[in-house]
Amino acid sequence: MPIAELNNQGLYFEDSGGSGPAVILGHGFLMDSRMFDAQVEALAPEFRVIRWDARGFGRTRWDGKPFNLWDSAADCIALLDHLGLQQAIVGGMSQGGYCALRVALRHPERVRALVLMSTRGTNDEEEIRAGYQQVRDLWGNPDAQGNIIQNLAGAILGDPRFYSPWLERWRQIPPGHFAAAMDNLIHRDDISARLGEISCPAIVFHGLEDTGIPPSEGEHLHRTLPGSKGYVPVPGAAHAANLTHPEVINPPLLEFLRALA
Repeated sequence: MPIAELNNQGLYFEDSGGSGPAVILGHGFLMDSRMFDAQVEALAPEFRVIRWDARGFGRTRWDGKPFNLWDSAADCIALLDHLGLQQAIVGGMSQGGYCALRVALRHPERVRALVLMSTRGTNDEEEIRAGYQQVRDLWGNPDAQGNIIQNLAGAILGDPRFYSPWLERWRQIPPGHFAAAMDNLIHRDDISARLGEISCPAIVFHGLEDTGIPPSEGEHLHRTLPGSKGYVPVPGAAHAANLTHPEVINPPLLEFLRALA
């Protein structure tokens, strides 16, 4: 199993290899690197696709200490160093997009371009944060967890055809992992005033049925990032649009990446 010992974490990653331009992808909350299966299939071997599991999720061995999105950005850079890559196209979905934006702010010389999926550059509204806190506190309650998982599945995946195998994976997430990862989102700092500093090329994707992050936030990212080359709305898609609607996302993604290459 590919584990890199970085920043006191056992970071799980997969690398398609090859000599093409490197693309590194970070997943969303509750998900893991397997949510990018369809992107790896479409991009490799023309591109070298690297995907990794963030602290608290998937197959990464987390040290159990609190973490924030800047720590995740440091993990991403440490993984690039581990692989001997000076620069990459950095992408992410939702939480992974929050991380990608911070990588671009802290290490602009390492970021060839950004691929942003179902994410935002602004902070969540107070009502949303309060809802997240309630979900965090109820995760370990067996009477509540089943309903929480069903509600999250509807918001993240939309169509029940996509629920398997994700719901079973979510049931295995320990309360401590869930709480730390949720706190990572609830307490993230506001970088909205700094988005204009990110000058690299970017492309923004967003599901039009996304109830977790409104599509207007994707449009706002596109308008705010000086280097944004396009906003791609995904009709019928909920939050994890890249997983449920790869036939809409992959063609413009390939076009964007080939233009960079």
